[in-house]
Amino acid sequence: MNLISVNVGLPREVVWKGKMVTTGIFKAPVEGRIAVRRHNLDGDGQADLTVHGGEAKAVYAYPSEHYSYWRPEFPGMDLLWGSFGENLTTQGLLEDAVRIGDRFRIGSAELVVTQPRLPCFKLGLRFSRAEFVKPFLASRRTGFYFAVLREGEIGAGDNVEPMGRDTAGLTVTEILRLHLGDLKDAERLRRAAQLETLPQSWRDHFLKLLASAQS
Repeated sequence: MNLISVNVGLPREVVWKGKMVTTGIFKAPVEGRIAVRRHNLDGDGQADLTVHGGEAKAVYAYPSEHYSYWRPEFPGMDLLWGSFGENLTTQGLLEDAVRIGDRFRIGSAELVVTQPRLPCFKLGLRFSRAEFVKPFLASRRTGFYFAVLREGEIGAGDNVEPMGRDTAGLTVTEILRLHLGDLKDAERLRRAAQLETLPQSWRDHFLKLLASAQS
């Protein structure tokens, strides 16, 4: 497992559907070592902090393996690393194997997996295709967020070293499928609601689903 690319970008204003929108989804690869902070990477930023960023979504990772899946959807477009708004383009970290609560060391930083990505309309803005949010989510190739356990420095080419695995945890894919309602499993819902690394809003959602399933 390794880090293919580190990508950052500050919020910018763009015109979308006739309106000015501020977004931080445009990321570009950077060279050298980048500092990882509690809330983001140096040189990176989010536009709407009510739904983006924060400790539970400090760093967004996306598997490089998914790029070959998406290239036929965008013929003629050069999908550079960072195209999906990710900070880290990774190799060997897939959603159906990585669990919520898994901890990794990259460079001198230590990170923990917190949640899948639920894309907003700005992903469609990024590709000038408003309807892209639906196929992206339906593909279950959403990537995932890290919280920062220990600040440090990272760079392209770094190894991604497992530090600890939450054996009671659920994979990123399982959590996403539970959230979307296509995996109706009371035991998994119960386990998801008890995952301490998962943000409270997700846990509350699963508690409601569990209550509905048992009523």
